Amino acid sequence: MWVSTKAQYGLRALIEIARRGGEAVPLKDVSERQGISQHYLEQIASNLRRAGFIKSIRGAHGGYRLARPPHEINAYDVVTAMEGSIAPVQCVEDDHVCDSQNVCGTQSLWYRVDTALRDVLGSTTLADLIEESDRQQHARLVQLEPHYPPLG
Repeated sequence: MWVSTKAQYGLRALIEIARRGGEAVPLKDVSERQGISQHYLEQIASNLRRAGFIKSIRGAHGGYRLARPPHEINAYDVVTAMEGSIAPVQCVEDDHVCDSQNVCGTQSLWYRVDTALRDVLGSTTLADLIEESDRQQHARLVQLEPHYPPLG
């Protein structure tokens, strides 16, 4: 199972846009901060806009902003909008009928993997990802502070 760069970058772009509150964020800014090709990001932004995650703002101070608050956008919805199905194997697709279900010894495993993946992504919002990222950044900054031995 592999999550494409399109889905990974889509989440990163949404987080970058969310961090700016309601401000319109130019894709050039997102591209530079995240190290993602602006051309590729334009394709991703088009998908995110069609899926209803971001709105395009025109004009001199234009760019993109979230269409909904960060706590209302979950990773599962973003990943599936960018990827389509994320089922680990075809037999657990929502609309797939498995021909080997009577003889396959692994189907229940794949259903558990699929359920776990949906649960983790579905219960993780952009707000959660931002908070987690902020905690990690704070921890890195604390580690960078010099530690001097006590005087005396």
